[in-house]
Amino acid sequence: MQKKDSWLLPEGITEVLPEQAACLESLRRNLLDTFDCWGYQLVIPPFVDFLDSLLTGSGHDLDLQTFKLTDQLSGEMLGVRADMTPQVARIDAHNLKHEWPTRLCYAGTTLHTLGDPLEKTRSPMQIGAELYGHAGIESDYEVIQLMLEMLAISGVQNVHLDMGHVGIYRALVEQAGLSQQQEAELFDVLQRKARTELAELVDLFAVPQQFKTIFNALPKLNGGVEVLAKAGELLDIGNHDIRTALQDLQNIARKLQQDYPSLTVSFDLAELRGYHYHTGMVFAAFVPTVGREIARGGRYDNIGAVFGRARPATGFSADLKVLVSLFDSDAVSVAQTVFAPASNDDSDLSHAIRDLRAAGTRVIRQLPGQQGSAEQLGCSAILEKHDQQWLVKPLGSR
Repeated sequence: MQKKDSWLLPEGITEVLPEQAACLESLRRNLLDTFDCWGYQLVIPPFVDFLDSLLTGSGHDLDLQTFKLTDQLSGEMLGVRADMTPQVARIDAHNLKHEWPTRLCYAGTTLHTLGDPLEKTRSPMQIGAELYGHAGIESDYEVIQLMLEMLAISGVQNVHLDMGHVGIYRALVEQAGLSQQQEAELFDVLQRKARTELAELVDLFAVPQQFKTIFNALPKLNGGVEVLAKAGELLDIGNHDIRTALQDLQNIARKLQQDYPSLTVSFDLAELRGYHYHTGMVFAAFVPTVGREIARGGRYDNIGAVFGRARPATGFSADLKVLVSLFDSDAVSVAQTVFAPASNDDSDLSHAIRDLRAAGTRVIRQLPGQQGSAEQLGCSAILEKHDQQWLVKPLGSR
């Protein structure tokens, strides 16, 4: 017996109805075409993969977000992808094996065991681009530019770009000599922006006072480009990695100011998104109407090592469904829909329908005995026979 509520979907799982699906597909095509124009080739990783592959690099952060199952053929643990980035890194490292820079892009549904606290969805449609084989800030800047281009094509207004560098925190922790447990505790407090708790924790560390001062000041190192100069003074502890990271951020800031003078850019040196995954510069795009980032990315060098070849890597991703929710649906061109009468014997009608469809016109053919008028079927024109020819006539002109 069928349950009364069999139409219900699992929490966080949604259907995409025709109007939104048309908008989503139109945007997906436009974005992938744009990525292609920048030299990013499309790849399509599998929806289900070996769990070890899915939990590579970023994977352990995604462990709780990954649905797991046992493969009945091999007995191995499989997972439903919660993030496509490790799979794309495998394609570059194991399948393509290029020595030169490789640019790849992708778009597909992912699945999370837990929904995003704000969006509530458990089935994002991830779209993104990755650049492998180049370690300089030029490749970081290229993917930032491409992300901004993606947002512009999506019609997103009032973009705010937030930037950081996880290499600064890594270098500080290493130079201060923190244990693994101390590093984890400090990381947790910094992410929660709990300044009182931070001061209490740092006071327990057996490190020089200079490092205690720096750790307590990290949450305050956020704001405009002037923050980088302030950080340069505070973090002047003779560490080459820190100096290089700050210089890279300053160089990116200058490029952004030159190429995107109206873009709002901020820097947050205590923002460690993807810390266990990223190795260098990180960035995220925000808009006032959404309470979380709408696109994010950064550098994640050497993730390909587990697949047999370590390569510098940088990239970004976004949820296409979120982008569509910000997209102006009026910008999507609506194809003319033509209603064709039912007739199995008129070859001229069949030829006329075939020619229209070949030219890209949507034609809905009437079925014998069906309900619903041409208007109810969403048609704006109809095929009518005049002087032995089938012609398209607007519905309002009949």
